[in-house]
Amino acid sequence: MTFKRVAIGALIAAAGAIGLTVAAFVLLLGDAPEAVSLEAAVEAASSATAETTATTATSEANTDSASSEGDSESSSVASSASDDDLAGSWALVADGTSFVGYRVQEELASIGATTAVGRTTEVSGMLEFDGATISAVSIEADVSALESDEDFRDQALQRQALETATYPTATFVLTEPIVLAAVPTEGEAIAATAAGELTLHGVTQTIAIDLEGTLVDDRVVIVGSTTIAFADYGIDQPSAMSVLSVAQEGTLELQLIFEQV
Repeated sequence: MTFKRVAIGALIAAAGAIGLTVAAFVLLLGDAPEAVSLEAAVEAASSATAETTATTATSEANTDSASSEGDSESSSVASSASDDDLAGSWALVADGTSFVGYRVQEELASIGATTAVGRTTEVSGMLEFDGATISAVSIEADVSALESDEDFRDQALQRQALETATYPTATFVLTEPIVLAAVPTEGEAIAATAAGELTLHGVTQTIAIDLEGTLVDDRVVIVGSTTIAFADYGIDQPSAMSVLSVAQEGTLELQLIFEQV
């Protein structure tokens, strides 16, 4: 084998290694999901409502005209009542539009700094509103169903850090009523802070979550976020050859869409 062939072989091998590194860089440093926003949440809620309406319309089209007119009248009355009286119990819509998740800065070997974002749509909850005050809120999330853009990260969280295989459930319970300055109107954005108890990794701490919400298509749409220190919940740093470091704190973020029950 001549020196020239050896040199060419080395160049090809180096090019391949560079290609794999670039591919990994693109994969792991791809655009993370945007932080939660009321605009995006409203769009998700509106899209879900449109799909539900289309499905309902198709179903009604297959019934006789008398039944269709009766259903239409009942729907109109129910809509008016909901618009005029928002007091009562509200439950999270079970259509996959609600989620809770995390946003954490991490440093990966040969990659650099990146933002890890994981979310779960396995969420349930209730909200109580008396017409002027949100008196109760309870949210439960299956954190074992958290998904990010990397399977290795999700699998690691089952055994390390959040240890979701051991602590699969996270909950938030409101401890102080949220007093609203006025009854929400369609499309009006309202800001508030929710004080409550967050149970994560088997540890319960008092937290405050900054929220923004609105009423759209007879649904209450809420987004919020807060910073949590992992040490407060007994969450240790994950350990892996590819992970050089993980921030000591992260952002808890949520998108919740309620409908009256």
